[in-house]
Amino acid sequence: MTSTPEAPGSDAYLASLAGIVHEVEAAERLVAAGQITQLRVLARAGQLAEAQTVGADRRVAAHDMALRCIAAEVGGVMRITDRAVQRRIDEARTIIEGYPASVVAWEQGRITRGHVLVIVDTGSVVPVEMRAEFEAAAIARCEKDTPNRVRPGLDILAQRMHPRSFTERHTEAAATRCVRLVPGRDGMSDLIATLPTVIAEGIHDRLTQQARAVIDTRGERSVSGEDAAAADTRAAVAATDTRSTDQVRADIFADLLLAGTPALDDTRDTTAGPLGAIRARVQVVVTATCLTGSDDGPADLVGRSAIDAKTARRLAGDQPAWERLFTDPVTGTVHEVDTYRVPHRMRRYLQARDQHCRFPGCRTAAIRCEVDHTVDHALGGETTTRNLGHLCQRHHSMKQFTAWRVRQLSGGVLEWTSPLGRTYREDAPTPAVAFTPADTTPAPF
Repeated sequence: MTSTPEAPGSDAYLASLAGIVHEVEAAERLVAAGQITQLRVLARAGQLAEAQTVGADRRVAAHDMALRCIAAEVGGVMRITDRAVQRRIDEARTIIEGYPASVVAWEQGRITRGHVLVIVDTGSVVPVEMRAEFEAAAIARCEKDTPNRVRPGLDILAQRMHPRSFTERHTEAAATRCVRLVPGRDGMSDLIATLPTVIAEGIHDRLTQQARAVIDTRGERSVSGEDAAAADTRAAVAATDTRSTDQVRADIFADLLLAGTPALDDTRDTTAGPLGAIRARVQVVVTATCLTGSDDGPADLVGRSAIDAKTARRLAGDQPAWERLFTDPVTGTVHEVDTYRVPHRMRRYLQARDQHCRFPGCRTAAIRCEVDHTVDHALGGETTTRNLGHLCQRHHSMKQFTAWRVRQLSGGVLEWTSPLGRTYREDAPTPAVAFTPADTTPAPF
């Protein structure tokens, strides 16, 4: 039996594979070199911000303002938000300044970027004076195995090298527990709870057991003490339930959170307790045709992502009043806002026009922003829609305390100028809800 040129084990196959591996190896070296170069440049950006503020007035948080200014400048070139750049600068300084031996080992090809990130992550609990000792031991381990395999060992090593007990540090860490919402696509989001590991593991285990119990009931047609009609009904429901374990687990999780009564805040009576009294606030833009069910296009959850039509209708149905937007039928630009409530007309108009913070790249919803005078009121700026725009607290502060400047053109257009003289045009966002003119041309016979 003869092998084809590209059959596994043939000379041609081995030569092709060797070429691919060689090219991947070369590409990895190029990528690593580029990543290391970028880290060093970003670290220098952070060092520049620090050098600028030596002896500055700390009352205006000079260092933070300088760093925001530089991050915004770099973000304009990288085409990402200034917040993302600032995070990268902080990460770069941590790696370059805090773990120089790891960077050298990465540069020499002895370890990879994944190893460096594991070293930095696990080493964050090690006191600075012991970091070099930890880093040397960590690099030696990383040279022998993959990042995911060395992580557990490095984590234990770091914990043991810490002068304070793990129990004491865990007590402090537990105080930082929180819940976060991460918007996703297609009307879905991730709800992330940062909890003590035991609690998180217990929650997942209980949800898993409950989900399995639900799935195990499928196909059962009778239960002791249950009449035949009830048994048939339950069996029919079970037969149509085709959810996976993950889906059932997620549904139970939602049911417990949405329908359960807080143990420490009894809200079962007619007077809501502190937790029950809190209501969420969201800003949703939805078309009239979507509300009436004529179309199922997504609605816009401003500042987050698209949401499904069914959810939008449910939200609209629960509201005692709506706000109607009048838009240009071609461009979709908002011209006027109508409301059935007694409105703060100017503020409502600006929320409809701006939708979110008007600094380039920022998506903070307008309802969580400040209405800013483009030309400061103290300098003669008028309180008109031609001189107002929404800025989040972060970018409002940047406008006040850094060299970033903005002017407002007609139609709500903002023109930002960076300290280097680069200009960024920020048009009034086109609403997710827009209409096109109907075609009134008579149809040919």
